[in-house]
Amino acid sequence: MALFTESADVSVRPATPGDEQAMTDVQLAAWGTAHRDVLGDDVLAALDVDRIRDQWASAITSPPGPGFAVLVACERADVVGFAAVSPGQLVALEVRPSAQRSGHGSRLLSAAVDRLRSDGADEVAAWVLDGDAARERFLAGSGMGPDGRTRTLATGVRDVVESRWSASL
Repeated sequence: MALFTESADVSVRPATPGDEQAMTDVQLAAWGTAHRDVLGDDVLAALDVDRIRDQWASAITSPPGPGFAVLVACERADVVGFAAVSPGQLVALEVRPSAQRSGHGSRLLSAAVDRLRSDGADEVAAWVLDGDAARERFLAGSGMGPDGRTRTLATGVRDVVESRWSASL
């Protein structure tokens, strides 16, 4: 006997109020898996979970201007990933580790690029933490590549380096 649901098994939609807790959970789980070696347990432990949740809530309900958007990937009704864009930039893209390699990241990136194009962008850029080989492979498979720009971020515990990846749209 087949079960029928009122929603697609997988989807991407604009984030709505109430998604911020699931997004925070996804971010913490993804960072704990992908960035533990570079950031270290001390940086991950120092993250202010309430502040992260509040920042996502604000990004959803009060984007800072045109061209800013937050999208979520869903598996049935559960939020399993998210992407955030600002003019010309993919600000964030995270998928819960248990839901990775299921197409959620590709769907999020595609929706994010569609949003950037509709807002008139002719390029997409993203920052990649050094040592994140999985994200580099994902972005390279999507047609993006490093453009030679780097930046150093102070975490309060240790500095980390990111490289900028970009592609023309």
